[in-house]
Amino acid sequence: MTMDQTRDVLDLFRLDGAVAVVTGGGTGIGRAIARGLASAGADVALAGRRPGPLAEVAAEIASLGRSSITVPTDVTVRADLDRLAEQTVAAFGPVTIWVNNAGGLQGEPMGVLSAVTEESWHTIFDRNLTAVWAASVVAQGVLADGGVIINVSSTAGSTRGAPGHGVYSAAKVAVNHLTQTLALECAPRRIRVNAIAPGHTQTEDYEEASGFTDRQFEKLGAKQPLGRLGQPDDFAAAAVFLASRASSWITGQILTISGTP
Repeated sequence: MTMDQTRDVLDLFRLDGAVAVVTGGGTGIGRAIARGLASAGADVALAGRRPGPLAEVAAEIASLGRSSITVPTDVTVRADLDRLAEQTVAAFGPVTIWVNNAGGLQGEPMGVLSAVTEESWHTIFDRNLTAVWAASVVAQGVLADGGVIINVSSTAGSTRGAPGHGVYSAAKVAVNHLTQTLALECAPRRIRVNAIAPGHTQTEDYEEASGFTDRQFEKLGAKQPLGRLGQPDDFAAAAVFLASRASSWITGQILTISGTP
């Protein structure tokens, strides 16, 4: 392969002129994805519930020479999603990449299904499934033809049932199915819809939900085939790939990133 051919291949991953929305963009995987998209050339609208972390990511994006806006957003509130879309278009024009990353347990306890309260059930489903559906509906209203939706799912949505994780896993199974259905429904506009399914990843939400010490995380990581847990930055390149022309014939797929075969 010549130098020019190599350059042509690398250009497929560039996102110059792209406009991205990243929900849950202030921490964890969302933060890493937002920085990755910006490093590839995209301007980014950062959505999240806490202004402080969003401002920190905005400063990091500015250091990469890209622009961003921060929009305080609760993805379970439709009016917030509408405002996020409106402010992004007002700042940058039509959206080309929409990443539904916000999710997680958000402090809800894990437990066997017989012990889960109805309130916890609805909270987990609202955050991890209903919000993805609602955001995807809003996204279709502002996405340019040929745009991209990326959902952040979990390996919990593709493995066998696990006692104590039933509600979260069920929501992620549904996200995977939703991703595949959206891919078919959005295809006439050449909007591609894919998902990233992280395995065990040490994020702020995981640390809070598990209550593990650093030593316990080390032991868990040592049990993994590659000898470590996932880190948020492990998902940035995958998001760039799925957002770019390098994946122009890929839709309706769940990309598992777990450090395991």
